[in-house]
Amino acid sequence: MTDEELVKGCLAKNPVAQKLLFEQFNRKMMGVCLRYAGRSEEAEDMLQNGFIRVFEKIDTFRGSGSLEGWIRKIMVNESLTYLRKNKDMRLNIDIEEAKYKLPGNSHVGESMNEKDLLTMIQKLPPGFRAVFNMYAIEGYSHKEIAEELGISEGTSKSQYSRAKTHLQNILQTESKPAEASKIS
Repeated sequence: MTDEELVKGCLAKNPVAQKLLFEQFNRKMMGVCLRYAGRSEEAEDMLQNGFIRVFEKIDTFRGSGSLEGWIRKIMVNESLTYLRKNKDMRLNIDIEEAKYKLPGNSHVGESMNEKDLLTMIQKLPPGFRAVFNMYAIEGYSHKEIAEELGISEGTSKSQYSRAKTHLQNILQTESKPAEASKIS
């Protein structure tokens, strides 16, 4: 089925089309959710909420962009909503709590794969993780991040900088110094 046929089927509440849409995009969207979640169970909740929203809002898809891009934006928004709703998760973290200072250079092994990077991103504090994903991976500007998260643009920039440094710290403690290249 084409994307257009999937959308038409979902608009008609056709369970076969809904299932096909889910099957076509669930793995990629789980990857999006995993970048925002601290644990896979949280990512599954984000994914489920995201697909509920996709089916509720499918009538707003205009076809001017890709269906995948439209679904991805919903997943990012649902992930952020999930983070905001959970009281134990804070989008801002105290600088003392972060322990973000790094002695010397840190490096990433050339053999590092996507799964390793995802695991490291999941170790970031929630605020760092959200800003890092939105800026470095999703391509949001600091202004857009600030609006979306209800923080200042300066806080967004600071959180991003601290997230990079925190990732470098994780890399330094988890990888051998000889295997590395710096995150930028």
